[in-house]
Amino acid sequence: MTKKTLHYPISNEQAGLTAEQFLKAKGYSHRLIVCLKHTPMGLSVNGKPAYANRRLSPGEALTVRLPEDEPSGSIVPVQLPLNIVYEDEDLLVINKEAGVPVHPSQGHYTNTLANGLAWYFREKGQPFTCRAVNRLDRDTTGLLLFAKHMLSACILSSQMLNRSIHREYRALVQGKIQKPGTITAPIARKEGSTIERQVDYEKGEAACTHYSPVCYSPRYDLSLISLWLETGRTHQIRVHLRSVGHPLPGDFLYNPDYRCIARQPLHSFSLAFTHPITGETMKFKAELPEDMASLLQLGKQLCPVQFHLSPLG
Repeated sequence: MTKKTLHYPISNEQAGLTAEQFLKAKGYSHRLIVCLKHTPMGLSVNGKPAYANRRLSPGEALTVRLPEDEPSGSIVPVQLPLNIVYEDEDLLVINKEAGVPVHPSQGHYTNTLANGLAWYFREKGQPFTCRAVNRLDRDTTGLLLFAKHMLSACILSSQMLNRSIHREYRALVQGKIQKPGTITAPIARKEGSTIERQVDYEKGEAACTHYSPVCYSPRYDLSLISLWLETGRTHQIRVHLRSVGHPLPGDFLYNPDYRCIARQPLHSFSLAFTHPITGETMKFKAELPEDMASLLQLGKQLCPVQFHLSPLG
């Protein structure tokens, strides 16, 4: 059984390439090409089976039949609410709620996005393999990108590595931030803890966070800021902002101050990437969740500023 079939006409410029060279230029990984080699009619030219080392000629058509890979059998399907922002046959964008883990883990076997997606696809009669392209902590809200098959996962993962998937976060932090800034401080696991991180200039891995103010709430002494990451270290935003004296309130690990909000007010606000199959530019935004937005609904007490980091303009 195949998941998806793609047809590629060969141009004069592509003549002489092997099928493998052609596919690698399209973003196929070595692992996926090996998988196609072991799939019946995984590669064919003009309707006839082809090897990966076959030289292509102008006017020919290379056909790829992606295999149906094994479903995530260990993930229990559970009917859960899903806020689907966008879906096509290649990918899915979800606006995640607070308190929802992405993957099952100890203590969270049936209440994750993966459980909800397993139910969703089972009801559609489709196999489900969990392929989250980006990741969000349990209490972080906002946009998450999932790949629906091996090729979209391969190409989107490559975009993540090449930093061509643009993500903007919004966070509420303690104190007034009046101008843009950049934090470059290495991050390492805190000794004696399995999950907590800290700035560590001796053992840490390089980490860089850019931030810019959006508005300020005098009543709560909270700044809403926009963030863009050059690196993707675990808890990077939470650790970096605490290190410069502007921690996120409600953060059970790094600043358990629950006077304003019951969880870390961090939100994946915008997402921009190139569609892995069509090449179209995809742009999405998810407005602030109610618990964050409610802290900013203060009329004249809200003081907007002009700086903004959104890659979407």
